[in-house]
Amino acid sequence: MNDNSHINHNSQSDDKPESGLRKWLGYGVRYLLPLLLTVALVWYMFRKVDFHVMMDIIRNGVDYWWILFAMGISVFSHIFRAARWRLQLRGLGIDAPFMALCCSIFGCYALNLVFPRLGEVWRCTYISSRQKAPFTTVLGSMVADRLADTLTVLLLTVLTFVVANSAINSFLAKYPVGRDLIAMLSNPWFWIIALGAVLLGGIAFYLLRNTAFVIKLKGWLRELWQGFVVVARMKGRGRFVALTGCIWGCYFFQLYVAFYAFPFTRELCTQPLLGWGLIPCLVAFVLSSIGMAIPSNGGLGPWNIAVMFGLAVYGITDAQGTAFSMLQWSGQTVMLIILGIYTMGYIAISRRKA
Repeated sequence: MNDNSHINHNSQSDDKPESGLRKWLGYGVRYLLPLLLTVALVWYMFRKVDFHVMMDIIRNGVDYWWILFAMGISVFSHIFRAARWRLQLRGLGIDAPFMALCCSIFGCYALNLVFPRLGEVWRCTYISSRQKAPFTTVLGSMVADRLADTLTVLLLTVLTFVVANSAINSFLAKYPVGRDLIAMLSNPWFWIIALGAVLLGGIAFYLLRNTAFVIKLKGWLRELWQGFVVVARMKGRGRFVALTGCIWGCYFFQLYVAFYAFPFTRELCTQPLLGWGLIPCLVAFVLSSIGMAIPSNGGLGPWNIAVMFGLAVYGITDAQGTAFSMLQWSGQTVMLIILGIYTMGYIAISRRKA
């Protein structure tokens, strides 16, 4: 009896450090790694430019009214996203107030400034708890929301290759990382290994199908799938597509409007061969959208470097590109902080009324 209790006591004491280590390791991967990545990319960006030259560009010759205009456009992109998400949730029988959905989007992006990717989890948690809906179903609708964005980026990338082929080739020639990525995706062995990994996962899932963990996992996946496929059967699919266009139209034009704030990008908007600046903006926009896939605090680092690369193809210097990207990013960040504060106030007032 005493021996067994001694053994159990030892096993529990051994498990606690291990579980604690796993917990801290998880925190490190989720929060510390994106922060370190952000710092490293910002260091790389500023290592390429003269900081004093960049600050001189920001202080002199910038028309800040265009930056404010771009900030205003960004608010509408969040409102359109909330309207699109409402269509999905209504298809699932979840009828959340529109302002609550808007604030869930505002809070999502504000939280991502501090904890990358945590904002998406928070907005699903907020709406599911507010409306007493299954979290995994709401999460599935958010996954479908993000998939629509991914498909939009892919379509825009194809469009960019068509209308700005020479610029993309110049980019790939100057920065071999992009060329290496395309080469990797073109290698049949990459897809063979990926397919093999999926098959092994499917076999393991089948062999363990009667275990408690897999049974619970299947229940979660079923609810997740319901939220995901609602787009295919819900009412208002045409509005969903139209709102997707509105969201990404706002993203594009808030960047294009910022072109008029700087003399060197404003000059691109006077050239008919460049589509009055629309083609350079499209190149920078697509590269920056792809860069946002890299987890960092509010896109700081990868977004800025991607914009720099896109503008460099059209003769914009690194100092000018950094000044443009940092000022535009800062304007959007200030707007997200304001919207985040508004969201906190809305939630506090809503709970007091309830």
